[in-house]
Amino acid sequence: MEIKGPYAAGLSCGEDNIVIKAALKLSEFCKVPAKARLVLEKNLPVASGIGGGSSDAAAALKVLQRLWNVDLSWDDLLSLALSLGADVPSCLRARPVHVSGIGEILEEISSVPRLFVLLVNPNKPVSTPQVFKERCGDFSRAMPLTAQELMPQNFIEALKARHNDLTDGAIRVEHAVKDVLEALEKYEDSVLSRMSGSGGTCFALFTDEGRLSAAKSDLEKSHPFWWVKETRFL
Repeated sequence: MEIKGPYAAGLSCGEDNIVIKAALKLSEFCKVPAKARLVLEKNLPVASGIGGGSSDAAAALKVLQRLWNVDLSWDDLLSLALSLGADVPSCLRARPVHVSGIGEILEEISSVPRLFVLLVNPNKPVSTPQVFKERCGDFSRAMPLTAQELMPQNFIEALKARHNDLTDGAIRVEHAVKDVLEALEKYEDSVLSRMSGSGGTCFALFTDEGRLSAAKSDLEKSHPFWWVKETRFL
């Protein structure tokens, strides 16, 4: 496997790479030789809490299934994905879902309101196992979004009623996560800001793309060493 891109240096091509793990697991399960040439373009920060590695693993499962001409059931593919990591099944589904259990229970969401997303990472990796060690208390109960909450006029308030249980633990692991959250919270045009996953990427939601772009430009000037990107909901 060849790795290129701005964050390639943070990854190895060995068996500890989740893409290689995905290839080997699929090869073993289907009893086919693990032969392929893969190119991974790493554009997202490593250990950033936005599912970069998980989506790479999901993509590897999909493309190698076609390359090796093996036909797996969805349940088998889901089981392989879950064995690679809790986020891989949702990345395999590649559409809006509510996730529960340890990542294996996926409930599709028909649609989500159109919102623009500002992603910010302090360019400091945050270890997921360490974050879990640092967190305290019980996890919040699962709160799937209802059809009423998914309506545009209710969506933001529904999100505000939920929070990320790992935020405090991530801040204890890497204080820069708090700096990012505080930087995002100052933008009054943002309707919500939170940490993503186990950190350290945080996000702010906007209803207006122009105001998001203005915030992005401001952050890039005030924090030139942070990773700052804009995107939108699917």
